[in-house]
Amino acid sequence: MDATLAESAEHAFHTLGGLRFSKGHGTGNDFVLVADPEGEHTIAAEQVAALCDRHRGIGGDGLIRAVPSRFLPEGRELLAAAPDAEWFMDYRNGDGSLSEMCGNGVRVFVHFLRTEGLVDLPDGGALTIGTRAGAKTVVRTGGDYAVDMGPWEFIFPGEATAKAMDSLVTADGLEVPRPALSVSMGNPHTVVALAELSELAGTRLYTAPVVDPVPANGTNVEFVVPSEPLVHDGVGSITMRVHERGVGETQSCGTGACAAAVAIRHWAGAEAPDTWRVHVPGGVVGVKFFAGPGGHEHVELSGPAVIVASGMLS
Repeated sequence: MDATLAESAEHAFHTLGGLRFSKGHGTGNDFVLVADPEGEHTIAAEQVAALCDRHRGIGGDGLIRAVPSRFLPEGRELLAAAPDAEWFMDYRNGDGSLSEMCGNGVRVFVHFLRTEGLVDLPDGGALTIGTRAGAKTVVRTGGDYAVDMGPWEFIFPGEATAKAMDSLVTADGLEVPRPALSVSMGNPHTVVALAELSELAGTRLYTAPVVDPVPANGTNVEFVVPSEPLVHDGVGSITMRVHERGVGETQSCGTGACAAAVAIRHWAGAEAPDTWRVHVPGGVVGVKFFAGPGGHEHVELSGPAVIVASGMLS
């Protein structure tokens, strides 16, 4: 970082003096969290980037502001259809750009609301929250949380149905471009299947993979190795790494885990299971497919959420 950028980041950071924050993660996908029950805080993109900077800030893959839905235009619109979605997950990537959704972030967000005393959610209880990808229902299951991520869909359905692939992905460490399948989980993902764990380990994600054609709003890219055997005791198993838009490689990606399971299940055929374990660098998450309302198949994401620290900016 050059001197001008460093001074800009330091200024952006210190303009937030006095702001209370927490740091949390879901399988290593980490976030700065801010409670804003009165809708008082406007955190600009450069301030988000400063807070998420791992050397000069708190560090995180993104920032989550917990704000009542009524204080945001998209939140008020969502309340018309989901009046129980009192709290809105205002999520930004680590570079300050807006993101529609974050599956690990949803779990950490709800855990944060609990630890801050903003909601009461007993074991087995359900909470509906607002996101830019719509209302999401979260169930507390002991120390973990299960999230109905809503329906999935192919971004390029014609190609996905006809050819089981819709794009080519070029990445550092892979000798040739690889076929991929693009899946929307409310945010965009492009999934590449690899043959060996050694190939996965050798893929370098310091720079963003090139996707052709790329979805309209960019895409997160997942590189996935199916286990051998793929299915054990009725549960599918895969191992994944991910490059996230506006972030880089992360330890985990909840929506990416769901998209990876969608793609591998599609490639595996009609006999593929509906329950999956997805191994990411930060741990393991569960993915389950089930029939949702209106005949649309939904995806459930389950896994842990941890708050590791809280404090106040100086």
